[in-house]
Amino acid sequence: MGINLGSGFENLGNNMNNNAPMGVSLNLQKNDILDLTKRNPGLTAVKLAAGWDVAQNGQDFDLDIAAFLLDANNKFNTVSNVIFFNNKNGQGISLRGDNRTGAGDGDDEIMDINLSQISPEIMKIVFVVTISNAMQKRQTFGMVNNSYVRLLDAANGDREVCKFNLREDGSTATSVIFAELTRDGGEWQFRAIGDGKIADLNGVLALFQ
Repeated sequence: MGINLGSGFENLGNNMNNNAPMGVSLNLQKNDILDLTKRNPGLTAVKLAAGWDVAQNGQDFDLDIAAFLLDANNKFNTVSNVIFFNNKNGQGISLRGDNRTGAGDGDDEIMDINLSQISPEIMKIVFVVTISNAMQKRQTFGMVNNSYVRLLDAANGDREVCKFNLREDGSTATSVIFAELTRDGGEWQFRAIGDGKIADLNGVLALFQ
């Protein structure tokens, strides 16, 4: 699972109805935006969890979650601002272990994020899910079942704040830009994206160099 790390998003879509009752999880659609910290005052510790199931043909899929910490110019600037399986810890953000099959119930990969500890130079955190060795295995997101990301309130018993299910029937994408956290003044917004790419992690990374 080696990777060579050597050498923006324009339209913010539709704002979510932020009048939903507190404690109720929101099911997001593509381009939905949730005023995360305005709707959840005091929220700082969150988890970004990704999950998927083994495809119907029985193949194991190794999906990897990564985060790009970007400045105001949508650039990551240094490889330390790319959180992935070979660089699991950054300022205010860390990646847990690597599930290589998708077997079992529940979340398969989790990132822990403390919004208050993210560098003030970071204006956006983009979350990407890729299929490891997709080209060699001839695997695409169209073959993956029940893939999703969800945001959890870590300080309140991992209460689910929102969830974005990705349905990619027939998709040839090998990577998906799933979602992003965007700093808006002193607040954070969460946006569901679901933008598929025929690229590995390096290919997606090139978009932010």
